[in-house]
Amino acid sequence: MAWLCRNGRVEWFESGYVYREDDLATSFFVLLEGEFAISRRVADEDVEINRTSHVGAYAGAWRSFFGDRVSQTLDNTLRTTKPSRVYVLPADKFAELMREWYPMPVHLLEGLFLGLKNTQQAISQRERLLALGALAAGLTHELNNPVAAAMRATAALRERLAGTRRPLGSPSAEDVDRDEPASLVDLRRQAIDHLERAQQLGPLEASDREDDLVDWLDAHGITDAWRIASTFVQAGLTADRLGAVADTLADDSTLADVLGRLHRAIDIELLMDEMDGATARIAALVTAAQEYSQLDRTPYRDVDVHELLDSTLLMLNRRIGDGIAVVVEYDRDLPPIPVYAAEMNQVWTNLISNAVDAMNGHGTLTVRTSRDDDRLLVEICDTGAGVAEEIKSRIFEPFFTTKPVGAGTGLGLDVSWRIVTNKHRGDLSFESSPGHTRFMVRLPFDAAPGTGGLREGARSPGCRPRSKA
Repeated sequence: MAWLCRNGRVEWFESGYVYREDDLATSFFVLLEGEFAISRRVADEDVEINRTSHVGAYAGAWRSFFGDRVSQTLDNTLRTTKPSRVYVLPADKFAELMREWYPMPVHLLEGLFLGLKNTQQAISQRERLLALGALAAGLTHELNNPVAAAMRATAALRERLAGTRRPLGSPSAEDVDRDEPASLVDLRRQAIDHLERAQQLGPLEASDREDDLVDWLDAHGITDAWRIASTFVQAGLTADRLGAVADTLADDSTLADVLGRLHRAIDIELLMDEMDGATARIAALVTAAQEYSQLDRTPYRDVDVHELLDSTLLMLNRRIGDGIAVVVEYDRDLPPIPVYAAEMNQVWTNLISNAVDAMNGHGTLTVRTSRDDDRLLVEICDTGAGVAEEIKSRIFEPFFTTKPVGAGTGLGLDVSWRIVTNKHRGDLSFESSPGHTRFMVRLPFDAAPGTGGLREGARSPGCRPRSKA
């Protein structure tokens, strides 16, 4: 009591705020007389969570004895609802009191509080992943219908147009000889064939051809020559070929009509090709998302590991970026392997994401599969700076991370290790040196599924094998 009297003080607080949420915790407050009300901020509103007039009720810097291991900002707002008498103890003195007077309770509190906090983080991350997976599964299911409809419509449109096109050689101008259309029909067919072969010109060559066509079209009085020329170049048409057609026509007015309809026909083909490409891309993304989430599949089944790797790479394509070259080296003779597919996709996501982060936007990512005796070996390699020697022994520890605060939880490799070793009876290891890091996942070709817990003879997380490097 004498110590408390020397180091603290008693204050009267009128009705109002004692402290606000997110303030720095500078003092520990104990109610002697009056009433406390504690609230938490939800969106832009303060929600009262407790109100008490119980003598001895406390609030404020009660976590100060944890030091810098936890945040010392206040996570609630305290106010007095009427004039109140309060004992006030500075935060550093409260921390001193707890550490010196109650070392064993402090030790137990630290284990309980920090352990609960870590558990909540791990569970929260897992719940977010499950929610994201459920969202992806629902979204891909909904996207499948409009994508399939768009693809069917594009195919039907192409078929209908093929059956209803008028020969380009039957223009409205009556002064065109009826025997000449064959050359025009042939020109149109060749142009569409060229589009189907998708022959791409280099930018310089395409520009030169466009310039030649613009000059020719301008000389023949064709309007919008620059727009028509771009389409004709994509169809492989040249000034010489158009000139041969012009020679068979009566005058330039007929030529303008013929070239206008030729341009529209080719433009329609280009638009349908664009629709085909876009819908095919969407369909591929939907398929990859379904493969990645695995929520509509049997959890434990035989799968082609290459399908899982491909779907993960596709889902992470934007994250990988253009500055990183992806090299895929698959042994396609490997048989299907029994795994929890969704959880293995989580492993590939963690390893590939770490590799991408290590290269900082530039380098080479290599994904390789091969046979290693009675196990399948998957290697994820990057050309980043490598893992520093002093932290190699800690790389699989839960909550250990070298990323900045807020950029990583330190759970990715720990979760991956548990999935590979506990649930699949496999092995996860790595080798690293400057410019080359290689994570290796070995999975048995024939194994009963694990339970996710430890079995007799298994290593606990604290005794997991370290790097072979």
